[in-house]
Amino acid sequence: MSTTTPADYLPTDRTVPTRSRERASYDREAVHSVLDAAYVCHLGFIRDGRPVVLPTLYARVGELLYVHGSTGSRPLRTAGREADAGLPVCLTVTHVDGLVLARSAFHHSINYRSAVVHGDAYPVTDHDERTMALDAIVDHVVPGRSADSRRANTKELAQTAVIRLAIEEVSVKSRAGGPNDEPEDLRLPHWTGVVPVTSGYGAPVPADDLAPGIEPPGYLPAG
Repeated sequence: MSTTTPADYLPTDRTVPTRSRERASYDREAVHSVLDAAYVCHLGFIRDGRPVVLPTLYARVGELLYVHGSTGSRPLRTAGREADAGLPVCLTVTHVDGLVLARSAFHHSINYRSAVVHGDAYPVTDHDERTMALDAIVDHVVPGRSADSRRANTKELAQTAVIRLAIEEVSVKSRAGGPNDEPEDLRLPHWTGVVPVTSGYGAPVPADDLAPGIEPPGYLPAG
């Protein structure tokens, strides 16, 4: 039996878009790339029969996503309430890469990359897995930071919940390139093109109560 990981995830009815199917991909590396490049995801679920979407921190560890939150949070408190049933969720991550300005208002668009993960989320209750997951979430935001900070104590851990979501039913959708104007609009006297959108880091700003002599660690961006 082969143990080789397939290069692509399998498409499903929920991951195949109804429009612009050519923009969808199930490539494993593309999915991981989009997930790994963001800090915040949006977690969607149903509460009391109504849809709810919450922004929260997360981290990918292999083929699992770990999502962090408060034990007072409804989805984290509800996940896995029944032994064999997780909480149905939809987790999304989106990057905006450019503003696409066309000659017509209809063809204005955005260059983007997005990942959408469907599945059932389960609570992480094992102490070692919880510790690993929380370290991974900290290091996902700032690589190297978990080893350079105090870990959560018993009281803090009691206030912290982590849920786990397998990356199985997932797709990436993206757009790149310039405007797609209609042929009859090409002579219109309006500027058209793409305005790139980028992100960056500023120089670290020390806390007001930082002790003298403590310099920014090397894993922080210089700004």
